[in-house]
Amino acid sequence: MRGAREHNLKGFDIALPREKLIVITGLSGSGKSSLAFDTIYAEGQRRYVESLSAYARQFLEMMQKPDVEHIDGLSPAISIEQKTTSRNPRSTVATVTEIWDYMRLLWARVGVPYSPATGLPIEAQTVSNMVDRVMALPEGTRLYLLAPVVRGRKGEYRKELAEWQKAGYTRVRIDGEMYQIEDAPALDKKYKHDIEVVVDRIAVKDGIQTRLADSFEQALKLADGLAYVDLADGTVAEASAQPPFVSSEVETPARGVSTSLDANGKGGAMKGTGLPPNRIVFSEKFACPVSGFTIEEIEPRLFSFNAPQGACPACDGLGEKLLFDPQLVVPNENLTLKQGAVVPWAKSNPPSPYYMQVLSSLAAHFGFDLTTPWHDLPGEVKVVILYGTAGAPVPLTFRDGRKEYTVTKPFEGVIGNLNRRMVQTDSAWMREELSRFQTAQPCESCEGKRLKPEALSVKIAESDIADAARLSVADAYKWFGTLEGKLTSQQRQIAHAILKEINERLGFLNNVGLDYLNLDRTSGTLSGGESQRIRLASQIGSGLSGVLYVLDEPSIGLHQRDNDRLLETLKRLRDLGNTVIVVEHDEDAIRAADHVVDLGPGAGVHGGEVVAEGTLADVLANTMSLTAQYLTGARRIEVPKQRRKGNGHFVTVENARANNLRGVTARFPLGTFTCVTGVSGSGKSSLTLDTLHAAAARTLNGARMIAGPHDRVTGLEMCDKVIEIDQSPIGRTPRSNPATYTGAFTQIRDWFAGLPESAARGYKPGRFSFNVKGGRCEACHGDGLIKIEMHFLPDVYVTCEECHGKRYNRETLEVKFKGHSIADVLDMTIEDAEEFFKAVPPIRDKMHMLNEVGLGYVKVGQQATTLSGGEAQRVKLAKELARRSTGQTLYILDEPTTGLHFEDVRKLLEVLQRLVDQGNSVVVIEHNLDVIKVADWIIDLGPEGGVRGGEIVAEGTPEQVVENPRSFTGHYLKPLLER
Repeated sequence: MRGAREHNLKGFDIALPREKLIVITGLSGSGKSSLAFDTIYAEGQRRYVESLSAYARQFLEMMQKPDVEHIDGLSPAISIEQKTTSRNPRSTVATVTEIWDYMRLLWARVGVPYSPATGLPIEAQTVSNMVDRVMALPEGTRLYLLAPVVRGRKGEYRKELAEWQKAGYTRVRIDGEMYQIEDAPALDKKYKHDIEVVVDRIAVKDGIQTRLADSFEQALKLADGLAYVDLADGTVAEASAQPPFVSSEVETPARGVSTSLDANGKGGAMKGTGLPPNRIVFSEKFACPVSGFTIEEIEPRLFSFNAPQGACPACDGLGEKLLFDPQLVVPNENLTLKQGAVVPWAKSNPPSPYYMQVLSSLAAHFGFDLTTPWHDLPGEVKVVILYGTAGAPVPLTFRDGRKEYTVTKPFEGVIGNLNRRMVQTDSAWMREELSRFQTAQPCESCEGKRLKPEALSVKIAESDIADAARLSVADAYKWFGTLEGKLTSQQRQIAHAILKEINERLGFLNNVGLDYLNLDRTSGTLSGGESQRIRLASQIGSGLSGVLYVLDEPSIGLHQRDNDRLLETLKRLRDLGNTVIVVEHDEDAIRAADHVVDLGPGAGVHGGEVVAEGTLADVLANTMSLTAQYLTGARRIEVPKQRRKGNGHFVTVENARANNLRGVTARFPLGTFTCVTGVSGSGKSSLTLDTLHAAAARTLNGARMIAGPHDRVTGLEMCDKVIEIDQSPIGRTPRSNPATYTGAFTQIRDWFAGLPESAARGYKPGRFSFNVKGGRCEACHGDGLIKIEMHFLPDVYVTCEECHGKRYNRETLEVKFKGHSIADVLDMTIEDAEEFFKAVPPIRDKMHMLNEVGLGYVKVGQQATTLSGGEAQRVKLAKELARRSTGQTLYILDEPTTGLHFEDVRKLLEVLQRLVDQGNSVVVIEHNLDVIKVADWIIDLGPEGGVRGGEIVAEGTPEQVVENPRSFTGHYLKPLLER
């Protein structure tokens, strides 16, 4: 590669060896992603896409041509980044890895249906069985025998209708309406249709058995083993002489509407879904002789929760529903009913006297006091207030002016009241307001399994498909590995190839350290590192060679113990004949690389150069390389000489049971730097974020958050607020930048609006915003660039000719402070802006804090989408640190070293230690040993991930944890402390 100038790269030349494991490292912001993703991957992908036809290209998102003079030796490139996690609630670990597709095929081909009524396997029905069932109906019952030839499929079916007419059939029912075949309407091929051919019309009487058998045979032949019997008058329940003929619940897929026939054979739509009450379904394949439970066909789509054929009708395959949550309805249990403990009733604007009169009546009737704190009320009183009196009438007294009247009626309860208001309201605002008191809770119909009863009745080795999906990867690997031994010889022949694919994929997930993930876990709950390793596992499964893979810090969220397995996976990818380029800061990964590229020497404008490259030995010999200095031990993050004891107070989480936690009671000492660690999937986030942070945010910040199941959190009265800093991006649009996120941009605009020139022109702060009309350049709408769509070529972004990329119109740019316009300020680096605004404390302090966390090289107006994960997290940190510290704040950080070089970690730790020195408490979830070794207190979870984790393995100072033989963290920490 020659002349790489993308972003901050300084036009260097570099030659990278093919079919090797290459690690690109360097300070955060030094240009690693610019080199790996924006140059090498972008060009490799662009060239591959350009080899396709112009027609195919217009459907693909083409990448910009990178700013580089020349690259040769490129392969088609595949990028495995952290930002690709799907937030779709229908996406799970099993669907993303294609394991679910093979599982659906396995259950469809090998599974045995069981009757929900008897628990016995469902047998196929013979024609004789079908005739006997019909003959058991009361004599004189009139019925139609139909062949369901088309079930929920798109098409016009003109040719088929003509063939059925030629075969002698005269009537069909289309989408619930009965027609003579010659009068059938033209069907829209864009919509799904149901077509049933009327094979016979019969009145039940003795002597029709032979005719009935012949008709059944015709119907089964026409509809591939299915037949419907619809009663012309009455319902199955009325006509059935015996229980066997109660209809099974089989969904009719025609646009969610089931159909019935009136006495004249006309179709009448019945509201709701499910089997019409006048229908019996017969199947040559599967039907329970006792309950009538029938499965029309066992196909892979029956096991898809994304298709109407398989999804649970109650929750549409999501496995959960939005329901009103008592924790959100009464978020603060210390308040009394009089003080507004029931938030949705206390927050109505203006406050409604009606609700207080209702509560006063309940208090008088049930003998409790409105001034008693909620947590001290008897349990049965809480149930009555929240869920009502279940039909039992209570006297409710109301005042209307001077009149007082009493009505005796059942009380619906707060949650019943909210449900009714949600259903009845037409106001979008009211729906949104009420939805703030709802949380997603498992669907009561499918118990969170997402599938309809027919799918869950099919089992292999006594497990339905949802039971298998609830296993962790490690347990599923064992279960599927031993499954062949539990099958019959015929089933083994069918299942052998499917099981091979499933076991291979589970093996890959196991090898990249994801053995603790459950297969049914939704993709949106995965961390960046986990989703990246899932994609990595699927790439190994594809077995490609000659490909260029570019990975972005795959070790994120991985404990040192699991690092070796990940590195083995990367080497295996390389050994298949691929070139693997990894952007990484992890010491083990750098030492395992065939070729190392160290960028620097600084970050941003001070970086973009190759400081050292070659084998590990070549890089270590380079004295200019910061990375080499940390690897050789010339520089290091020092272990503190003395551990803080804290201020003597603790925040204690008692009996935490979220996700895989097993009744954990954890003590977090206040006034210390506490590190929560443990192998991947051991329960760190469940304890720290889902329980501690959620409970603290509700108590201290008044946030509407649901904490994971636990008994109580004590000691929070010693803190005045809690601040969480996670890894999510600071903004998803180019209009978001560090200045807007930290609030500095508002103050910069106010400052410019206060200048004499602005006052003379009447400019307000809005004039200096590039997001609204007025001061921005209208030619580019404040973007500075104009997008030109090029159809099958990549979109071209050209600098706006009107404002020359400055984003503002000429009049706005004429207002200057110290000779600089607002566009010049946005183009400054943060370190320059701190100096520029040294006389303006509010702006200067925010710039100083951004500089303190190591972001001095970033531009004030740099687009949020161009910031790395580490940079975005440090912008958040700076925003929180810029707030005035009270010395009683609880800070919770989720892996703050993500994307940070050793030197950046040192700077970050200085800032965090300073916070603790001011009296605050800092809790970090972390795998980085440099962070763990400087902690005052460690809570180590484990011993393994998933169901084999969720316990506190060790807690105490690093020196105490090292002595614990059960602690994996202690094992890896010991050499560092000895050093």
